[in-house]
Amino acid sequence: MKTSTLLCLCFLGFSYSLAVEDVYEYLWEKNKDIASKTMELDFLRQMENGSLHAERYVNFTIQDIGYLLKVTKMLKRMSAKVALPNDIKNFMKGRYSSYKSFADFLLKQYFFKLADNLNIPSTNAYYTWKVGNMGIHPEKHYKALLNNYLNTPEKVAKANALFRAQIQNEHDFFFSS
Repeated sequence: MKTSTLLCLCFLGFSYSLAVEDVYEYLWEKNKDIASKTMELDFLRQMENGSLHAERYVNFTIQDIGYLLKVTKMLKRMSAKVALPNDIKNFMKGRYSSYKSFADFLLKQYFFKLADNLNIPSTNAYYTWKVGNMGIHPEKHYKALLNNYLNTPEKVAKANALFRAQIQNEHDFFFSS
């Protein structure tokens, strides 16, 4: 009985580890319900069909600028503190540089970015917003680090809880815009 229980647990552990071979993909798969709900929000649908009122877009933009500036400040502190391992240090410096560059651009140009997945024609007032977000692939920045450091079921479960909370925050951000 003990042997069969142990074998069962080993099999479950093995199959679980196979399920998270790619943590980045796993996190998205486990949370695509919220991402799908977000894509169906009134704000994004109205942006897509050109009926979004300018005031709502301005409100969204102000929130986005506030978020961007706070994250940039946090990344600056983190990139200065992290010394090792090198991949994490380089990741933090790269994310800070990217966010800083975007924040500078955003504040200078008052031009805003967000998503690939909206069907916005070139005649739509928000077309430049869509074009500015096409081709962005966050996977290249996160996938290798996630797969390297989230190597236990406990770490993956914690990452999933954090990711789910963050993706819910994204949903709520658009819901409130």
